[in-house]
Amino acid sequence: MQGKMNFKERALKFEEDFLSPYAAHSKDGKGRLKPAAPCGLRTDYQRDRDRIIHSKAFRRLKHKTQVFLAPEGDYYRTRLTHTLEVSQIARTVAFALRLNGDLTEAIALAHDLGHTPFGHAGERALSRHLEFRHNVHSLRVVDVLENGGKGLNLTYEVRDGILNHTSAGTPSTREGETVRWSDKIAYINHDIDDALRGGVIKESDIPKKFARIFGVTHGERIDTMIMDIINNSYMSPKVEPGEQMRENIMGLRAFLFERVYTAGAAKSEEGKAESMIEYLFDYFSKREDKLPQGFVENADGDVKRAAADFIASMSDNYAIKVFEDVAVPKGWSVL
Repeated sequence: MQGKMNFKERALKFEEDFLSPYAAHSKDGKGRLKPAAPCGLRTDYQRDRDRIIHSKAFRRLKHKTQVFLAPEGDYYRTRLTHTLEVSQIARTVAFALRLNGDLTEAIALAHDLGHTPFGHAGERALSRHLEFRHNVHSLRVVDVLENGGKGLNLTYEVRDGILNHTSAGTPSTREGETVRWSDKIAYINHDIDDALRGGVIKESDIPKKFARIFGVTHGERIDTMIMDIINNSYMSPKVEPGEQMRENIMGLRAFLFERVYTAGAAKSEEGKAESMIEYLFDYFSKREDKLPQGFVENADGDVKRAAADFIASMSDNYAIKVFEDVAVPKGWSVL
């Protein structure tokens, strides 16, 4: 039929007609590490999002700690639910600012793929033995470790957003900046929610000035932060909150470090978790033959890096099982 347009063409036309001049357009992307035939249905960023969702690393996030180690009950956040909350917040901001929602979502869904079991406790344990940062390892996951050592071959813009989602990062796209701030909004607010649910803090413990600024409910706090970022960034080349809101967000984050992240029931088992990860690293870095097939090859023969790759890929429960297998004596009998 004359004038008929396929789905991909419609998506590209939508970007051209709707997106802000500051947004990343799919047709202008810098491409992939390795050449790949284009998809006739999806834009490159849509394709990246789908590759991430179907990856093994993404599925493992549901069994990895966010903040509360081995919590009793099903209501606490995991690394997967955190990722989904970041994605939802980031999509909301991106839509309001007329940014590329597909790129934003892909970055958000992949930003924590490199996290170890037991959250930052596992990251600290590995970093004592070799350079290990979860954002860098997330990029290693999508570039090297996934897909049987072939990686996911994601676009430059998604990879840049993954690497630069931390506080020290400087994303090259507004979509990456959106995820960077959405990550903070998500974890600050859901960690407050989980800490209240777990009795680590009470509502009255939160400094009153933050209640006045952000509101007193989970939804009010998130809404206040999101609206400030949108209003401050609408006509700006950068996505960020206003200076005063930034100070207050970081002040609330400092409260969490004092009362939740470095004290209380949430951290009571962290020492055990770190010791366990260190034991596993020492064990596998000295026993190349015990590492699953492919890890040493993917690390170019560096057994320590291979051991870190293997351990970082574990879920919390699998890390405990492996530790029990290699470190806990088993009963035996003589017939």
